[in-house]
Amino acid sequence: MPDGTTLILGLVFGSIGMGYFLYGKRSEQPAYRWTGVALMIFPYFFENTAVLIALGIGLLVAPRFIDI
Repeated sequence: MPDGTTLILGLVFGSIGMGYFLYGKRSEQPAYRWTGVALMIFPYFFENTAVLIALGIGLLVAPRFIDI
């Protein structure tokens, strides 16, 4: 059962992921689009707060280094 911190982090990363997805869709940049999908989905699979923060920040900066 997730605690409050996990739920809040999932909400934050999911919201940012939705923004990335919409930005990637409008600007036709697949790196942002797929990173947005990953940001919306990954909180469902991890309950550890440190893992959520590390993966979330990693996914947030990933489109800057990925050129598709």
